[in-house]
Amino acid sequence: MDLIARIKKHEKKQEELSWEGPFREYLELVLENPSLACSAHQRIYDMIISAGWEEGACGKRYKFFSRELFGIEETLRRFVEDYLKPAALGMDVKRRVLLFLGPVGSGKSTIVNLIKRGLETYSKTEAGALYGIKGCPMHEEPLHLVPYELRGELKKRGIHVEGSLCPLCRVMLREKYHGRIEDVLVERFFLSEENRVGIGTFVPSDPKSQDIAELTGSLDFSTIAEYGTESDPRAYKFDGELNKANRGVMEFQELFKCDEKFLYHLLSLAQEGNFKAGRFALISADEMVIGHTNQAEYEEFIRNGRNEALASRLYVIPVPYNLRVSEEERIYRKLLNLSQLGGVHLAPHSLRAAAVFSVLTRLEDPCRQGVSLIKKMHLYDGKGGDFSRRELEQLRQESPGEGMKGIDPRYVINRVCSALAADDCSCVNGLDVLDSLKKGLPYHPLISQGQIDGFVHLLLLAGNEYRALLRQDLTEACVQCFPQAAHRVFKEYFDCLSFYLTQPISGTSPTADEIDLMDKIEGHLEIGSSSRKVFREELYHRVKKFSAMGRDFDYSAHPGLKEAVEGEVLRRVLLEECQDRDLSCGGQNPPMMHVLIEQFGYCPVCAHAAVREVSSVVRFS
Repeated sequence: MDLIARIKKHEKKQEELSWEGPFREYLELVLENPSLACSAHQRIYDMIISAGWEEGACGKRYKFFSRELFGIEETLRRFVEDYLKPAALGMDVKRRVLLFLGPVGSGKSTIVNLIKRGLETYSKTEAGALYGIKGCPMHEEPLHLVPYELRGELKKRGIHVEGSLCPLCRVMLREKYHGRIEDVLVERFFLSEENRVGIGTFVPSDPKSQDIAELTGSLDFSTIAEYGTESDPRAYKFDGELNKANRGVMEFQELFKCDEKFLYHLLSLAQEGNFKAGRFALISADEMVIGHTNQAEYEEFIRNGRNEALASRLYVIPVPYNLRVSEEERIYRKLLNLSQLGGVHLAPHSLRAAAVFSVLTRLEDPCRQGVSLIKKMHLYDGKGGDFSRRELEQLRQESPGEGMKGIDPRYVINRVCSALAADDCSCVNGLDVLDSLKKGLPYHPLISQGQIDGFVHLLLLAGNEYRALLRQDLTEACVQCFPQAAHRVFKEYFDCLSFYLTQPISGTSPTADEIDLMDKIEGHLEIGSSSRKVFREELYHRVKKFSAMGRDFDYSAHPGLKEAVEGEVLRRVLLEECQDRDLSCGGQNPPMMHVLIEQFGYCPVCAHAAVREVSSVVRFS
């Protein structure tokens, strides 16, 4: 019953938004609020800007897109600031067909769909209100009624009117209103793709069977006898996609799969804002035309000299794959939220393991010395270490085509779902996901046999990254369970270090165990053998300096030292507490497993699996 009440409330709100009145009343509304007569480009720009933005690690992030699109902030910035804003200001950019160019699954269609859905909602707000001539199949801007000679008066008030009445409205003005412009009825309307109001979509099919009428409308043969001629607008159906997209957005899916005869109409529409239909003069249309395609079809189109005219009217915006692991993981979470997991637990970091693999397939091997593919991946994800923003930008410039190739999110989510749907599966971890990705490679239609070996290598790298994340979780769990253990390990290490530095005075040498402990800690810090003496001396003097001031040195203030010390704690815990325990069976969990389950989101199955996996690497290292 509560839902019925909300439905009625929604219907009442829709009725309250409705408005109808003569042109003279609409003119008063426009003079009071000139934004009512804005262009389609201006309306879309205002819609996006009104949602707000925030500064992110990779620049401006527009909130309008932020819930659905991740990791392509630069693409969206170029769309909004380089194309849409100038077009909204009436600059020549509005006379271009916007083309999103990118690989499958990069987000091209999602951008367009968000604009469509956004316009439907925005047209129901006060700021996004639209008004059209009542009875016009194209919901034409009522200011087209104003004669060209008088439009200068509107321009002085900041109201720009482009275009002319459609053929049907000309007849309606003459026959129904007897030329009285002020009496022409105007109504508020709402954009809707389902109702084909202000939103058009053209999908190419077999060129032999597809009719140009799908774009420009067709004759109504049942009325020709009534009106006597095919050139009478009342004997014509203005129901093509270009007609219906007026005042909003027109999408051309897979633009270059369209037959040439369909593309020719874009020449006039892009340059002059009109198109040819039937036996009528050019018909004005105010709509943002968006197409999308992939790299191969675009290059083939450009190579054809006959397409030069249309090619010059394209505004191309590349839409590469996301190259940031954290954002890729968000993509997978969004896609999984649309499905029901059916009680199967997805272990922590499982989607991140898949994201690491995806991003690695899209990156090019770095040319810079000292930068591995893994490090490059971390740098792109904002873990820059001592890299400056300028150095990171230079790294990107070395690979300008990066992101236009690689594994697409659809394949990854398909394989994740396959792992989740496996029989007798209660929990899926990162290694299960990577294994599922590996099994699917031979059946991917876009992956050649020669690429599989390279992708398998990247899966191994992703597995190592996943194990490192497990190790971090287990380390933190150990430190929580044994809070004093890390301090004891650091004290042991510092005692060994002190003994080593003072041995020339004492005349004795460190034991093998003491040297082994120092090697383990400093090896984790990636300190070369030639540099260890310098590091030990600096650390020794720092600790002594703190001691002289009556303060304790905090080892955790040094990120590398903290990781090394706590890593040694984990190794000891695994040795001491787990060496005689079969972690695959039930029974009482070790303390760190309890922390994993209660605080880190593990279940008993993946907690046991995590300990087993890390134990195989850590316990005897």
